Amino acid sequence: MSADVATIRGVEVPTRLVHGPGAVERLAEVAAAYGVRRPLVVTDAGVVEAGLAARALEQLDDAVVFAEVRANPDIDLIDRGAAVYRAEACDGLVAIGGGSPMDAAKSIGVVVQHGGSIAQYEWGRDPIERRVPPLVTIPTTAGTGSEVTLWAVVTDAARRIKFNVGGTPLIAAHAALIDPELMLGLPPAITAATGMDALSHAIECYTCDYHQPFNDAVALHAIELVATWLEAAVADGSHLDARTGMAHAATLGGMAYGTESAGAAHAMSQSAGGVHDCSHGALTARLLGPVCAFNAPADPQRYARIAQGLGADISGLDPLSAALAGVAELDRLTDAVGIPTMVALGFSEDEIPMLAGIAFEDPQTIGNPRELGAAEYAQIYRSAFARS
Repeated sequence: MSADVATIRGVEVPTRLVHGPGAVERLAEVAAAYGVRRPLVVTDAGVVEAGLAARALEQLDDAVVFAEVRANPDIDLIDRGAAVYRAEACDGLVAIGGGSPMDAAKSIGVVVQHGGSIAQYEWGRDPIERRVPPLVTIPTTAGTGSEVTLWAVVTDAARRIKFNVGGTPLIAAHAALIDPELMLGLPPAITAATGMDALSHAIECYTCDYHQPFNDAVALHAIELVATWLEAAVADGSHLDARTGMAHAATLGGMAYGTESAGAAHAMSQSAGGVHDCSHGALTARLLGPVCAFNAPADPQRYARIAQGLGADISGLDPLSAALAGVAELDRLTDAVGIPTMVALGFSEDEIPMLAGIAFEDPQTIGNPRELGAAEYAQIYRSAFARS
């Protein structure tokens, strides 16, 4: 009897991981292994001003710096970066920074290899058929996991949305250098927002309709690492053990994605992030508790396991009560690390109908463990404002 094709799944991890304090000093060796001699270094002004880009550049003899990346990189920026790559005859990419530079580098690689504009490669449109040029990612925050994900997120300013590019190993970095020393001294607000983003990846990927054992394993460990280390990292930016734990949490959270989707919290934050230019991690964090409370009845056993990973006391509780204890712990952590309210992030309750409508159109809605439409999204948004 043949196997049901619908039950056959795959896991692809195409990125080599080099990790530990001082890992950035391996950049020259790693880049050379992929034949890269003149990379385009994709970064942002903040990373340059902090001296972090210099840590990478001192390892490279003939790099071209593209430091124009800003938060939520848009179509024009990506296309401009690809034009610089071609004009400077680059032969590879190095991304150093948070999710924005890493997503920008992956997207630039797509345009370099396929031509046209990154707008053509929105998920569901033109296919990605060739591997991006050799790409080394160096995260300076512990959050997006973009150093290992098979996705990039691009802002379409005209449509006021963000869209996904990828879902294939062809867009992934060839190698990631995960160096917690680069994260020392990161401001508390950024530490909190990026750390909660890592947690949201782990929770949503563990509970989404596409979950599978290999991704579950890294997602659960990411949850435990965030519960152990995030508050310490926020409280003391020089705490190397906390930075190391959170660096691993972010990478594991990114690996939990696989080629699949997340769920309602990311559908909401990704779509709303195109409306107001705010921190993706902070917005996702503010929405995560309400989404988990909504989803818990659909799979209480999984949410109870998340509660255990978060350190909630679930002894003697039935699965749903345990799941909701986990939601309470998640809400506590969100407030404890200082995540801004929905209003502080720039949103108003008058926008709820619009925000709910665009969230429902986001493709990550499909992976959510509990079916929902615009009305349910509005309900979750109202809960998020009430928690503020």
